[in-house]
Formats: sequence, structure tokens, C-alpha cells
Amino acid sequence: MASIKISSKVEEAVWEALKTAAHESNQNISGMVNEAIVEYLQRRRVRPAVLSHLDDSIRENAALGELLAK
Repeated sequence: MASIKISSKVEEAVWEALKTAAHESNQNISGMVNEAIVEYLQRRRVRPAVLSHLDDSIRENAALGELLAK
């Protein structure tokens, strides 16, 4: 997969922690940043899907919900 170069600013303490973690795990910083971005995007994308399934379930089980609410 092709890579692109990015530029960003992070807090100094975060940068130092990232460098330390990369060194301790024998990984490079680029790989760790890429992994962190992928994990972040996966977490953000799951939530809408989960909410959609929840809405579907509530609609499909509306009668049961009304019975349980009594």
C-alpha cells in the first residue's frame, strides 16, 4: 500500500511517550502512528453501526417494550 507523508503537532509529553513506546516495542514511530489511526477509525466507525442495529431492534421489538414498560 502506498504511503503519504503527513505533518502534525502533538504535545511534547505525548511525543516523548510515543518515542519511548516505539523504542520499547522495537517499532518505528510511523508504524505506531499508522496503527493508532487505524484503531481510532475502527472505533469511530463501529458506533454508528451499533446505534443503527439498536434502532432496528427497538423498532422490531416495540410491542415487547410496551409490555415490559407496564
